[in-house]
Amino acid sequence: MQKDESAELNLIPQLTLDCAIFGFHDNSLKILLLKWKGTEYWSLPGGVIHQVESLDSAASRVLKERTGLDEIFLRQFHTFGKVARYDGNEIKKKLGHLIDPSLWYERAISVGYYALVDFEAVFPNPDTLSEECRWWDLAEVPELLFDHLDILDKALHALRLELSFQPIGLNLLPEKFTMPEMMRLYESILGKKIDPRNFQKKILKSGIAIRLDEVKKGVAHKSPFLYKFDPERYEEVLKEGGLFFI
Repeated sequence: MQKDESAELNLIPQLTLDCAIFGFHDNSLKILLLKWKGTEYWSLPGGVIHQVESLDSAASRVLKERTGLDEIFLRQFHTFGKVARYDGNEIKKKLGHLIDPSLWYERAISVGYYALVDFEAVFPNPDTLSEECRWWDLAEVPELLFDHLDILDKALHALRLELSFQPIGLNLLPEKFTMPEMMRLYESILGKKIDPRNFQKKILKSGIAIRLDEVKKGVAHKSPFLYKFDPERYEEVLKEGGLFFI
């Protein structure tokens, strides 16, 4: 990871953070990635931690810089602290035109966060060292620099483990959604098919989703009803033991 000489005294040395920012669009889970200037290399968004801010505040700052959003749902999921997390010499060669190789930490510990955002509300914004910030389908993620593929894998694993205990749907789906869209969200996270009849029956029985007197327009088949979440009931269900049936 990079160190900034001019601001080094204001940073927590050798401690960084990396963020897996998930969105949901066109029935598939997306991840936000950065492309480094003058290269074909991609990585997860991340950054340094200032001495005067908490880890969560630093993550929120990085997320706002990349997405333009405030009050993002985020969870700290793992600390990456191996002595040799990746080939440092290889990184210096690939990015030497951007950063003086002497400015890279010989070792950096990274705190991993995953964030859940409304895809339509995000305005992807690259940082000073990248030329592009855009969404990728999880099935099409390119080769990532550093150990970011491992970080992404662990973030997705954490998301799956917490699927029944966190308001995943509330943070990834738009305000109004169809039942098939909700089911596709959970399928894309779990990586497996769900029985649609049982899914809808159990979701409606839980009371977390309310059917509206509206249908989705512009679809090829019979227009499905739109739903919205009941945030208070959603929170109650999670506190009562979670959505184990999903």
